[in-house]
Amino acid sequence: MGRLIAVVLFIALMVPAAMLARGWSLASGRRAVASAGVEFVPVTPEATAQLARQATHAHRVRLLGLLLGLALVVSTVVLFAEASVFLWVPALAVGLLAGVLLAEATRPRPRWATASPARRPRRSEQISLWLLWTMRAAVAGVVLTALLQVEDLASPVVATATAVPLAGWLLAEAALLRVWLRPLPAEGADVPVDEAQRTWTAHLSVAAASVLALLPLGALLLRAAIELGDQVSSDGAGLLPVALVAGGFSAVIAGLVVAGFLVTWLRPVRQTSPALA
Repeated sequence: MGRLIAVVLFIALMVPAAMLARGWSLASGRRAVASAGVEFVPVTPEATAQLARQATHAHRVRLLGLLLGLALVVSTVVLFAEASVFLWVPALAVGLLAGVLLAEATRPRPRWATASPARRPRRSEQISLWLLWTMRAAVAGVVLTALLQVEDLASPVVATATAVPLAGWLLAEAALLRVWLRPLPAEGADVPVDEAQRTWTAHLSVAAASVLALLPLGALLLRAAIELGDQVSSDGAGLLPVALVAGGFSAVIAGLVVAGFLVTWLRPVRQTSPALA
């Protein structure tokens, strides 16, 4: 009976990863709608210049993120020598995701006229609140897991696994706050372009911060399970290692799934010829 309960618990803790994948799959529909809205408005020099300006800014900052990732890889080689081979991919990923977050948090303000009186969008119009609160829950889970391993907080692994998600979350919240506080444009062809850019920024920020939180969360949970050792038994207390392993794998899988969807959002908003021309 104890093994059956363990299997059921393992499967149950995998459900959040599947739900998160479903949420990001639905977000792809929001991206398609926003892109179509841009294609249904006339091409204007102002909108074209704005889209090119935003794309150039994002490309430059993401390139800086790549350079930061390469610098982190070199730093791990210097500090850990042969042991750094397992840190190359995480270090490069942190640099790339930091570039995405910095690009979204520092996007230049659009130059078109704003509505008078000023109107601001609702948060649910930019991104699903389910995805937003999942990001925040993942960051809170990292902090809670690290606090439960309070004796290891001073270790470089736990400290880094806690600091990186917190920094990513702050950058994501800054980008979301800028999007939310910026007034909507005046009526006209600028509205769908502005809406698409807000949608891109919200999803890129939340996705990048979610990956930065979910992967360390999974690593911390698996680390805690390993430290507990093989304690699975028929009583309820023995299910704790199983729960930690299942939660760790679920967080890692969810992080990889979100990373896959994040790649699809990296393409900048573009406007070619109007669909009804």
